[in-house]
Amino acid sequence: QCWLVEDFVVVQECSRCSSFQVKTVVECFPTGFVEKITCAASKKDEFKSCRSAMLEAHVFWRFVGTMMCVAAVFAVLVVCRQRVLDRKALEKVRKQIESI
Repeated sequence: QCWLVEDFVVVQECSRCSSFQVKTVVECFPTGFVEKITCAASKKDEFKSCRSAMLEAHVFWRFVGTMMCVAAVFAVLVVCRQRVLDRKALEKVRKQIESI
C-alpha cells in the first residue's frame, strides 16, 4: 500500500465496486467503494478503499428522518399521557370538593 507512505494522484474517483471487484479486490470489503490511485514515487497503480459522499448523505438523511419519526411518536405519547394525568387530577379535585 504505497499510498500510506507516498503522495498519490487519484486516477478514478470513488465508485461502487462491481460484483467481480468485490470478490477479487481486498479494498472493496470495508466500504464497498474504491478509488484507483497512482503513487507518485513508485508509479504503482493501486486501489484504495473510500466512502461515497452520496451514500453518506443518504444514510445521514435516513437517520434524520428516523429520528424525526421517533420524536413525533414520543411527542404524541407525552400529550396522551398528560391528558390522562390531567383527567386524574381533575377527578381527584372533584372528589375533594364533593366530600366537603
